Amino acid sequence: MTAAAMRSISETTTGGNPGRGSLKGPLRSLRTYVGLFPFFIYSGIFLAIPTLQVVILAFRNQDGAWTLENLKESVTGVYLLSFQQSILLSAISAITAAIFGFLAAYAITVSNIGVLRRVIQTVSGVFANTGGVPLAFFFIASIGTYGLLTTTLKKMGVDIYGGGWTLFTFSGLVLVYLYFQIPLMIIVILPAIDGLRLEWREAAGSLGASKWQFWRYVAIPLLAPAFTGALLLLFANSFAAYATASALTSGTIPLVPLQIGSLVSGNVIADKANLGYALGFGMVVVIGFVMTGYALLQRKTAKWLNN
Repeated sequence: MTAAAMRSISETTTGGNPGRGSLKGPLRSLRTYVGLFPFFIYSGIFLAIPTLQVVILAFRNQDGAWTLENLKESVTGVYLLSFQQSILLSAISAITAAIFGFLAAYAITVSNIGVLRRVIQTVSGVFANTGGVPLAFFFIASIGTYGLLTTTLKKMGVDIYGGGWTLFTFSGLVLVYLYFQIPLMIIVILPAIDGLRLEWREAAGSLGASKWQFWRYVAIPLLAPAFTGALLLLFANSFAAYATASALTSGTIPLVPLQIGSLVSGNVIADKANLGYALGFGMVVVIGFVMTGYALLQRKTAKWLNN
């Protein structure tokens, strides 16, 4: 083949520019990810930069000098109690919501009623994103001390506050958190339950396995990573909640987010903002461990869901 023919073929395949063809791959890849640029910019401005600022200020005092005193103080006294209470609240609400949410999601799947499934998924999406002051007001207006349901039941001879329980205690806060935790569990665990194929159950039955054996040796091992990952997500969701607890308890229950709000705003103790950043750094560490575990479990779950 002559040199002229080789040049002609090269110009045909590269559009007349020998260097142009080599750029098509990178340019095509760049165009593919252009849509993600706004997401990265948004995440950088409202997540990465504030997180970095919290970490830096946690190691500085009011004069700007580097110190570890903030971190030491953040794990002593009432602040240590706040971490303990926050972790306990998150664990109880997450475990309770995981159990009831899983049972509800499984019932939706086995019912095989399309309309019911769509309605519950839509409602769960709304409830899972409901929180803050509106949610606190909803519970106060319904089962508060003078709430509509409370007064109605009292007229019927049922006093829900007769045993000393109130909505504004630790257990009341758990009840309120379940309002958005259970729907979130339904949304997260439903795809994993859908991944349990009917032919697996039929194959196990044809081999003589009972329902209990199917769940013990097939379903539970497959669903365990997804369930645990959802449990971690619920924990993180509860651990970081602020507005609902603040509106409902007014700071009477020591929780880390409430302590941070008080310290940073200077409502309780002046010149303690950096201690609030140290508490925030502690929350970042806890959430970081939890979400790392969640990501690893989700990756493991995705392997059999995609097969």
